[in-house]
Amino acid sequence: MSTTPRRRPRMRQNRLLWLLDRLEREPRADPVIDAVRKGVQALPLGNGRDLLHGRWLGHPVHPLMVQVPIGSWLSAAVLDLYPGRSREAGLLVGVGLASAAPAALAGWVDWAELHHRQQRVGLVHALTNSVAVGLYAASLTSRAKGRHAAGRAYGFLGLTAVAVGGMLGGHLAYRQASGANHAEEVPHVVTQGWHRIGAVAEFPADRPVRRSVDDVPVLVVRETGGAIHALAERCSHLAGPLSEGTVSDGCVQCPWHGSVFRLSDGWNVRGPATAPQPAFDTRITDGHVEIRLRQQDRDGQAPDEAEAEQRRTETGAHGHDS
Repeated sequence: MSTTPRRRPRMRQNRLLWLLDRLEREPRADPVIDAVRKGVQALPLGNGRDLLHGRWLGHPVHPLMVQVPIGSWLSAAVLDLYPGRSREAGLLVGVGLASAAPAALAGWVDWAELHHRQQRVGLVHALTNSVAVGLYAASLTSRAKGRHAAGRAYGFLGLTAVAVGGMLGGHLAYRQASGANHAEEVPHVVTQGWHRIGAVAEFPADRPVRRSVDDVPVLVVRETGGAIHALAERCSHLAGPLSEGTVSDGCVQCPWHGSVFRLSDGWNVRGPATAPQPAFDTRITDGHVEIRLRQQDRDGQAPDEAEAEQRRTETGAHGHDS
């Protein structure tokens, strides 16, 4: 029997992932990123900013909007493979160009509220897509001048740039979790039932306090009137620490990117967060605050009925303590 040790298979690092990881760590473009970010944040969009974030939809709207230009350009490429269909392909190229502008605006608005590592990848993503737009503009111009062969060539080059931009967008969304709900796991981690988190005296009025339940950070705020609210502490936008935020008018504002959540139910009043914060029911027992994860369909109750039960529980507990 041979005693020669087996040579272990050599594990090669994925070159593409290595390049993307290096891009995330490359700080040389940060001054440009900061300048562009300030410019985007200064745009007078008003309530349109939340519209572009996708708060009304419950998740970012940019990935939905880019389906129109990508689908149009891909369809144009298919038509370009058949003789005599350049006119129809040109129409689709024009549709893609017209729809690219609002999709890009939504992307820039989201990009301005990301971390630097994400913004570095996002900037290259945007530049690649800008190259694609330029190539498709050249394609449409060539087709209009009757230079159909050049129009097709520019179109295929543009589709290649779109593919690279899509790969970078996928890295942003799935590797770097930009646009993902960073509080989604809370209902799956916190165990059922009531959890004691401290004495009432440990929660100063109108000041955010951080506690933990099943290793999940929880934001607790006791109002001046005595009502106690509890939300998941990590912001759903990018996991910012809400316990370091500002409490005002029954809401808490994330210190990182300014998302505002209603304390009573975790509803995202203002973006960039597109998902609400998981909320907890609260009660006072023997001078201690207890919380449990709020389930909207708990015991078949509607949300309003659950809130009414919470108020009755709190009122009864206050009366018992007094």
